[in-house]
Amino acid sequence: MDPNDELRFPLQTPFFIGDDGRAERSSHHPQLSLSSSSVLSRPSTPGTPNPFSPPASVRNFDVSSQESPPPIPPIPGDEPTLRHGVHIAPRTEFPRTSSYYGVGRPANLPSRNSSRIRLRETFAAPPPRSLIAHSAAPSLVPKKAKRMRSTLLEDPSTLEKPWVTHKDPFARVAYFLTYGVAFLGIVASAVRCYFGYKSVPMIHGNLCMVLDEEFDTDTNTVFGSGGKWFREVELGGFGNGEFEMTTSSTNNSYVQNGYLYLTPTLTSDAIGTDNLFNGYTYNLTDCTYNLTNPESLPGSTNSSSFDPTAYYQACGAVSNTTTGTIINPVQSARVSTMQSASIKYGRVELWPAIWMLPVNNTYGAWPLSGEIDIMESRGNSRSYPDQGIDYVRGSLNWGPLSFLNAVSKTYGWWTQRRTDYGESFHTYALEWTSDFLRIYVDTRLHFMLELSFNEPFFTRGNFPSVVQNGSTPIVLENPWVNGTNATPFDQPFYLILDLAVGGTNGWFPDNAGSKPWLDGSNIAMREFALAQDTWYPTWGSDNEDRSFIIDYVKMWQLC
Repeated sequence: MDPNDELRFPLQTPFFIGDDGRAERSSHHPQLSLSSSSVLSRPSTPGTPNPFSPPASVRNFDVSSQESPPPIPPIPGDEPTLRHGVHIAPRTEFPRTSSYYGVGRPANLPSRNSSRIRLRETFAAPPPRSLIAHSAAPSLVPKKAKRMRSTLLEDPSTLEKPWVTHKDPFARVAYFLTYGVAFLGIVASAVRCYFGYKSVPMIHGNLCMVLDEEFDTDTNTVFGSGGKWFREVELGGFGNGEFEMTTSSTNNSYVQNGYLYLTPTLTSDAIGTDNLFNGYTYNLTDCTYNLTNPESLPGSTNSSSFDPTAYYQACGAVSNTTTGTIINPVQSARVSTMQSASIKYGRVELWPAIWMLPVNNTYGAWPLSGEIDIMESRGNSRSYPDQGIDYVRGSLNWGPLSFLNAVSKTYGWWTQRRTDYGESFHTYALEWTSDFLRIYVDTRLHFMLELSFNEPFFTRGNFPSVVQNGSTPIVLENPWVNGTNATPFDQPFYLILDLAVGGTNGWFPDNAGSKPWLDGSNIAMREFALAQDTWYPTWGSDNEDRSFIIDYVKMWQLC
């Protein structure tokens, strides 16, 4: 077949475009192919088949040889109009851009030929491109800048270093002096730490266990006939003008869940508020005054004689609005080891602690025979101006007369800066020998009081030779003249745990923390009771909050 015939009889394909714009189909040639590349297809490189060549049925890409169909008459009413001030341009004002292989589109080209041209462009070969690939984007890797020559420093070879060739003798002296002083400081610190460690007084010798109370039994066992604890029952104020009465009731002292509870309650809950202030007589039938005051016992070797007035004040009270006397408004507890355990020199450790009194008033009534306060604390809040519940205090009470107490010379305290001592248990300890006495909380580093018995207490007190008791002058004598440097703290002492309320001995200073009574007032207890609506809400809502709770008590005797 003549190749020209192949061009006259193209393949049956929807992309066939004749030179007269009509597709001619032949029934005699159902399938034809070209043996060589048509000159109408434009290869990318010479001698290589172009994969983008159009089918063989496409005769020519040149649209200039195509006949232009007659122009399309304009549609009536298609003239541009103004709409809201906007000019609508006719379609003839936007000429179609030329394709890559074609020529400019004639203005009167039919829309069908327009689609045929787009088909030709689809199968047209792309233009040849260079085989060398490169990017015109700037490099992101910074170029290493050339370092500028410094103008501040000279050539090292030209710098003068006179100290290299000529040694300064003073520089050598300064060198050895600096390091010598630093070395001496280190040695002096080590020596100071060593002698400081050696100077801490410690108990030397054997310690024998006297009391080991874990409160792991019931209340009757702890306070029973064979128990180790004794309930002291009084309402006389215990020499401090305290406002509570101590009872033997299980409402105020009991053992529960391995702890000892000392819990205050209101007396008005038992006898009524009216009876508290007027017309009521309250007697403690189980009063223990005769047992807790050795001088009141028959045959006592103490110089003090039995005081019946003190006895009746300690065991009973009468309320009277005329005289201002009332029944003690609070009931509490005070327990001790007076009848079971005492020590002379040794160690006491307990959670928390309280204080100690001598078994016998060997040198006279309080404070001549001494008192050891292992821990005292006010239950007021942290905002209290005179050391509230965030402070604990240890002290020694001693003096040659009942009204001359030198406690101000032998006391100290420790404090919690971010919490208080009522939020958790703490260990309070006493270490006591004939040479020293130490009271601390939790660790020896937190000692409240550390006292060496290096001089007699009468000398330590620096007392005057004559004191005035009202209008009567008293020549002061040394009651411990025949004792040692540890006297009066050279006798057996027993342990006391109690929860006190108020008082007139100065422990709560006047005009501090909205105190509702004055120490010098004859009706101080009544003033306190009338302010119940102020202080009672601060006790807490349950027994856990208002109770004094002790976990364990241990006592050792130096043996």
